[in-house]
Amino acid sequence: MKAIHKIAFWTSLVGIVAIISDFGFTLPEIIKQSIYDFYFPILAIGVISTCYRYIKKIRIIRIKKVFAFDLLTILFTVFLFYIHLFNRNSFAQHPILTLTIWIELAVFLSFVREFSSIKINYKRTVLNPAQLFVISFLVIIIFGALLLMLPNATHNGISFLDALFTATSAVCVTGLIVVDTSTYFTEIGHVIIMVLIQIGGLGILTFASYFGYFFKGGSSYENQLVLGDMVSSKKLGEVFSILKYILLITFGIEFFAGLFIFFSLDSQYFNSLYDQLFFSAFHSISAFCNAGFSTMTNGLYETEFRFNYFLQMIIILTFVLGGLGFPITVNIVTYIKYRVRKLFSFGKNKVAYRPWALNLNSRITLITTISLSVIAFLAFYIIEYNNTLAEHQGIGKVVTALFGATTPRTAGFNTINTAEMLFPTTILILFLMWVGASPSSTGGGIKTSTLAIATLNILSLAKGKSRIEVFKREIAEISVRRAFATISLSLIVIGLGIVLLTIFDSKNDLMSIAFECFSAYSTVGLSLGITGSLSDASKFVLIAIMFIGRVSVLTIVIAIFKKIKHQNYRYPTEEITIN
Repeated sequence: MKAIHKIAFWTSLVGIVAIISDFGFTLPEIIKQSIYDFYFPILAIGVISTCYRYIKKIRIIRIKKVFAFDLLTILFTVFLFYIHLFNRNSFAQHPILTLTIWIELAVFLSFVREFSSIKINYKRTVLNPAQLFVISFLVIIIFGALLLMLPNATHNGISFLDALFTATSAVCVTGLIVVDTSTYFTEIGHVIIMVLIQIGGLGILTFASYFGYFFKGGSSYENQLVLGDMVSSKKLGEVFSILKYILLITFGIEFFAGLFIFFSLDSQYFNSLYDQLFFSAFHSISAFCNAGFSTMTNGLYETEFRFNYFLQMIIILTFVLGGLGFPITVNIVTYIKYRVRKLFSFGKNKVAYRPWALNLNSRITLITTISLSVIAFLAFYIIEYNNTLAEHQGIGKVVTALFGATTPRTAGFNTINTAEMLFPTTILILFLMWVGASPSSTGGGIKTSTLAIATLNILSLAKGKSRIEVFKREIAEISVRRAFATISLSLIVIGLGIVLLTIFDSKNDLMSIAFECFSAYSTVGLSLGITGSLSDASKFVLIAIMFIGRVSVLTIVIAIFKKIKHQNYRYPTEEITIN
């Protein structure tokens, strides 16, 4: 990297620190003005660095998308220079154009450009993919906790433990809270939480990897191997196209969900149009990432939203799509495209028949998800009909029951008072939380595919089969082993968590403690109301459980133990007595 690129990167990094300081602290006017003046040299160096790339290598222009991004960024920066340095008085009647936020946005774009251009060659001999994945989450959680401790992020300050708990809950898309998100945090605090949810839902490696590939036009073989593990791609050539799909699907669904949420709201419940827009954006991101965070004290159980059934249906659809998993969603989109093309193709242009356009993973996941949702809905509707559903009528009971049946599978929103649920419903919710969402999704739990494999294994044993077969395909032995390892490890972690919480907070009943641990492990966020009153030791336990549940126990185990090479021998096989 040339000196100009290094200077541009480090100055833009200092610019990011300056932005954080400006937003996080109440600074004297003279310091704020100094920071404002400092932004312009940063932007000037960034523009020079970008232009130098094209002067040095004209052929880079063939990467059209990058060239378009750089051109628009440079024009945007030059326009800001023109307004703020030479013609600020002329634009005084248009205050939105002279806002400092545009300058800070330009500095952020400059940082993204320079950071993404750094050549980082990952070495699997130093860190294996599992270790890299775990460390990336740890770094974001600690950084998020420090951001939440900024004076302007809260109204009256926050302890490191509570900040760490909130950051872990946001990054691990859980939704459990020890302080009221609505009243405890300022608008800046809400923005930080929203960004942490988005990063936690997708993973910081997804963002860093795709933007690095976008700006550099390629990636090393080692990096592609790691990303292949992350996105479960067997073909290295498809890694970055899958990452692109993930980002497009995520932001696309969040955008339209936010739009529908906005139009479903009654403006009389908000102080301004901005508040309504922010509510829509926050809940759209929180829903798709299955986080369960809300800017309202009682979440969607607030009177203003409890009977807004259209809003609830949008939230349900959004977190169900987020919980399906990115590979499944991509495959569904591909399948829909195939069916549409096949429907409108005739004669010579007729699309060839593809028997596995919807692959085995998608079929198992969709069947399991739909089956769980239908059974849970019917059970919830019948059991809670005269209890938590009593205040609703007609379609309201149906929507609220559907919400209550689907939200435990890691979404974490509530439209009822969970503490008032009947005992059978609480047990049902525990089971749904434990199962969780689907693989490679924003949700947690043991995953729907694990439950499906365990169920199919029971049926195979009952029929006397030696292997698991479904849809004329045999389930690989490694998948069966992973499924049962996931089940065993989840019960160990949850069980240990329950034991520790009963020691540290013996005043709470066992059901409330168990509910808390299941919710934390499966990154759900539902609670029977004891989270805020827990001791510091119990909070640390829940932080650990949330983290383990998000990155998965199996990933942590793989990260800890060193892989051994396969040996070219096998010992004699013997059966062990089971029952």
